[in-house]
Amino acid sequence: MDERTGEAFELDEQLTVVGRKLVVGAPAPAFELDWLASDGAVIPVRLSDSAGAVRLLNVINSIDTPVCSLETRTWDERLFSEDSAIRMSTVSMDLPFALDRWRTETHAGHQFLSAHRDERFGVDYGVLLKQWRLLQRAVFVIDREDRIAYAEYVPDQMREPNYSAAEAVIKSLA
Repeated sequence: MDERTGEAFELDEQLTVVGRKLVVGAPAPAFELDWLASDGAVIPVRLSDSAGAVRLLNVINSIDTPVCSLETRTWDERLFSEDSAIRMSTVSMDLPFALDRWRTETHAGHQFLSAHRDERFGVDYGVLLKQWRLLQRAVFVIDREDRIAYAEYVPDQMREPNYSAAEAVIKSLA
C-alpha cells in the first residue's frame, strides 16, 4: 500500500497519506458509502448509482471543524440546485448521523456520505490520513464516463480548495 509523506499537514504536524493520487483521465474507483435517509435508515450509496451524471466529491476531514464546515457550505451555495444535472456529495469519515445533523441544521441540499465503516474509499482515492484515520481535504470531479476530470489534493488542512478551478471543469462537462 502506497504511503505519501510531505503532501499533507496541519500547522506543524506532517501527515502521512495512504493510497495513490488519482490523475485526470483515470477511472474513478467504485465506492460504497453510507447515507442517512429521511426515515433514519442507513442506505448504501455507490458511485454507479449516479452513472451518466457529472459528480463533485467534496472530501473533508470532519464536518464539525471550521474549515470543513465553511467549505461544505460554500460548495452547497455555489453548486447545489435540485434541478442541476451535477450530483454533489460531501464525503468524510464522520458517522452518517453527524453528517445528517449538520445538513439539517444548515439546510444544505446536497448528499452527505460517510466512509466510517472502513478505509477503502480513503485508500482508493488516495486521501486516507494515517495518523488521524480521517480523510485529506480534496475535491474530485467525475465525468459522465466515470473518469476523473479534476482532482485537487489540498496539502494544508487549514485551507479551502480552489473552487473556481473545479467549477470551470464542471462547466466544461455540463
